Formats: sequence, C-alpha cells, structure tokens
Amino acid sequence: MDNKKELNSILFLDIETVPRWPDYASVPEPFRALWDHKCQFLRKNEDDTSESLYNRAGIYAEFGKIICICIGRFEGDAFLMRSFSGDDEALILDEFCSYIELRSQKYKILLAAHNGKEFDFPYIARRLHAHHRRLPAIFDTSALKPWEIPHIDTMEMWKFGDYKSYTSLVLMCAVLGISTPKGDMEGSQVAGVYWNEKDLKRIVKYCLGDTLTVARLYCHLKYHPPIADGDVVLESIDN
Repeated sequence: MDNKKELNSILFLDIETVPRWPDYASVPEPFRALWDHKCQFLRKNEDDTSESLYNRAGIYAEFGKIICICIGRFEGDAFLMRSFSGDDEALILDEFCSYIELRSQKYKILLAAHNGKEFDFPYIARRLHAHHRRLPAIFDTSALKPWEIPHIDTMEMWKFGDYKSYTSLVLMCAVLGISTPKGDMEGSQVAGVYWNEKDLKRIVKYCLGDTLTVARLYCHLKYHPPIADGDVVLESIDN
C-alpha cells in the first residue's frame, strides 16, 4: 500500500467522556448501588469513598457518557478535522456512525487512537450497545483475537512488544520532540469543565488538539512527513 493511500484510509480519533450524572448524590438507583459495589475494587486508601471516587466514573462506559468525538483524516495535502459533540450522547453516536458508514463507501477505513484499543474503541462500542444501536462493522470485533483487531493504537506501536507499562500521549510526544497544542486544560479537568462550567467548546478544542497530536505521532512512527499547522483544516466544530 502506498503512503498516501494508507493515510487516506485512516480516521484518527479521540473521545472525551464524563460521568453520566453531575455528582454522586445525583446517581439514581440501581446505578448508585452498582457504583458502590465497583468502588470496593477501586479503593486504594482508607479515605476513599464512593463519593470521592465518583470523579473517575467517566472512564467507565457503564457509568459514563461520551460528550465529544473528534476525528481527523488526510485529503490530499490537507488534514481535515471535525467534531461531534453535545449533551445528547445518542445523537453524537448516530452522527458519528453515519459519517463512518459514508466514509466506508469510499475507503476500507482503519481507526487510529492513542490507547484506543483499551479505551476509545471499546468505550464507543459499549455506549452504542447502551443506546441499542447496531455496531458499525469496524467496531464489531468481539469474535476477533487481539492480534486480529485491525485498529491502530499509537501506544501499542510504542510498546514494541512490551506490555508492562502505559505511556501517555504527552510523554511520548515529549520524548519524540513532537509539538502538541498549547491547551489550557488536561483530561482530569474535563468532567468539571462540562458539569460545572458548562463550557463544551473548550472541551471540543482540547479534543481536537489531542486528535491532531495522535495523527502527528503516527506520522512520526511511520516515517511520513509531519503535519504542518497550515495543512490543518477544520471542517466543522459543533456548538
């Protein structure tokens, strides 16, 4: 496969997730009891409680929801980006899946994310099931062995067979000298910005930055030319 055709077939993505309810007190039954049960295995300190650990609920698809999916793709010399975001998770997923289906008519697409095989891809699939949506074929990997799953994971590429550690996107880019967008927030702040500040635009901007960074990281690891700032085109930004 030539380099341009390979790149055109890849959809780079990143998602932002938050707890489904703004705080522990708002969690309805039976989910509060189920969260209490899960926290029995999450506690590391004596002071940890179901309430104090609730800020982590967004990373679990059973207790969280997707508020933003950003994607990027190559088209000629340009890197095109767009976002799907909002309060209505089902609508976000429907629009994203419609885009995936349209894109699949032109390319045999591959999905790429950082730690995507452990987080982004299964999270999307689980939330689709939660909304009783049919999985796009590219997400229906339940019958595949791990090495048969076609998704691209830049963290997995960096492991070179070593499965003992997690390497963050920020750390990898620092080691490899890859520029990252100068954001004013980090992942741990997303839930607070969403539920307390109601600033979805800020979250979308952060998610777009991570998506672009994943693409730049992939290009570095595969010896493709770097993506210049002038080559980035925002097709649309929700909200």
